[in-house]
Amino acid sequence: MAVFPRTATADARRLVAARTVRGFADGLVSVTLASYLDGAGYSGLEIGAIVTATMAGSAALTLWIGLRGGASPKAMLLFGTALMGVTGLGFALLSGFWPLLVVGFIGTMNPSAGDVSLFLPLEQSLLSERVAPEERTALFARYSLGGNFAGALGSLAAALPGPLARALEVELASVQRGVFLLYGLTALAVLALYRPLRAPKPITAPGRRLERSRGTVLRLSALFSLDSFGGGFVVQSLLALWLFKRYDLSVEAAGTIFFVTGLLSGLSQLVSPWLAKRIGLVRTMVYTHLPANLALVAAAFMPNATLAVAFLLVRMALSQMDVPARQSYVMAVVPPEERAAAASVTNVPRSLAGAASPLLAGAMLGASTFGWPLVAGGALKVLYDLLLLGQFGSVHPAEEV
Repeated sequence: MAVFPRTATADARRLVAARTVRGFADGLVSVTLASYLDGAGYSGLEIGAIVTATMAGSAALTLWIGLRGGASPKAMLLFGTALMGVTGLGFALLSGFWPLLVVGFIGTMNPSAGDVSLFLPLEQSLLSERVAPEERTALFARYSLGGNFAGALGSLAAALPGPLARALEVELASVQRGVFLLYGLTALAVLALYRPLRAPKPITAPGRRLERSRGTVLRLSALFSLDSFGGGFVVQSLLALWLFKRYDLSVEAAGTIFFVTGLLSGLSQLVSPWLAKRIGLVRTMVYTHLPANLALVAAAFMPNATLAVAFLLVRMALSQMDVPARQSYVMAVVPPEERAAAASVTNVPRSLAGAASPLLAGAMLGASTFGWPLVAGGALKVLYDLLLLGQFGSVHPAEEV
């Protein structure tokens, strides 16, 4: 299998590489963040509030980008890398709850195993124009695969601060603050990948761009928001916190678990284009996502860590196969001139909906160590799967017809 589809351009390769570098940084901080805040004495509710702030800020930034008429996607990507650097410095230097909440809101910290940042809609719209339509899903699979594999390595690297702190005989928090500094420095590598991008067409306001596809995009946006609201209950930082509290797992063990889940989810995405060609994009999304969500609910009821982790592994082996299919489907069912607007309109509500639930999940974990966030998140995502199949199971893009 070729690393990239035959028609993918040099810019497409740069965008996939940038997603890969950011994926490593996201995986590293998503596990470190929960351990650092828990060790600093923050309650489950306070940790949930900071996670909510990071996701709400990403949604606000994405909305701002979508509403800026005439803004260059390349310029917005470069602006995002500057924010990434500031975010890392802020978490490394500040320790108070309110300062961290503010930095989390205005920055690019990603507490999720997936990408919920302002980079996502910009990169999606650019990628869709840099490959032939029949290879779009395959390119999105590589894009997601790079992020997942790198995120898995980042999660594994989150286990290093503990041994390093013991070897240097310093506090764990000091080493973990260094992790946030590394996150900020990663922005330099991302900047180097974005700078050679060819100047694309400017983004205009979604309200002026969505004409022929308005109804389809708004319906998809509502469904994706429901899925994201459910996913916000089980973002990686909060899953790590649940494992810490429920089963008393160490950061090293949690990092290893998320490394394996990242590998499984990444490998599964290579199957997505193959499956989509045979059963269609929507069925690929639903038939893989539904059993994954049932496994997530089952994990909450497991009596020991071994069984809980086993169900989480099953979940992650299936749950991300819908990502390249979903991204490709949105780009396929809208006209090319409306793709940037569609990416923004479908991702902003997703980010806003996903930002609402971590606070609730944090409160649940503060009140009980039982996996209520897993039950709530899984049930909402099952509902999304059924509604998606019912509303769009017969709506096929041109390449499927």
